[in-house]
Amino acid sequence: MHISKDTVLISVIILLSLIILIQFVSLAVSKSKLRKDAVKRSRAVLGGQMLEQIAPFLPDFPCNPADARFIGKPVDFIAFPGLMENNKVSEVLLIEVKSGESKLNEREKEIRHAVEQGRVRYVEYRIK
Repeated sequence: MHISKDTVLISVIILLSLIILIQFVSLAVSKSKLRKDAVKRSRAVLGGQMLEQIAPFLPDFPCNPADARFIGKPVDFIAFPGLMENNKVSEVLLIEVKSGESKLNEREKEIRHAVEQGRVRYVEYRIK
């Protein structure tokens, strides 16, 4: 049995076309999964950011909301308990708001560790 070069060429083209089609479909499915994951992560981040903004007004916030100032990065709030009630600051708090199963990132852990070790200073910077 003799197979012509044209038949082999057509068979190879069809085979390569099928491989390309399968790869394209596979890529489209992967892209769709990645997009869904990105949307899910984005929603989680936005939800967390919204909670950060309203956290001072939720139960068990560690101080009077009026004593807290939103910073956002690298910690969510700095607070001065007592400032608004009696004009006497009882302590200074660095507050990181977390929701659900979220954990401190490395930067937040470093800041917590510095505070726990007493590596915190008050600096007055004067511009001349």
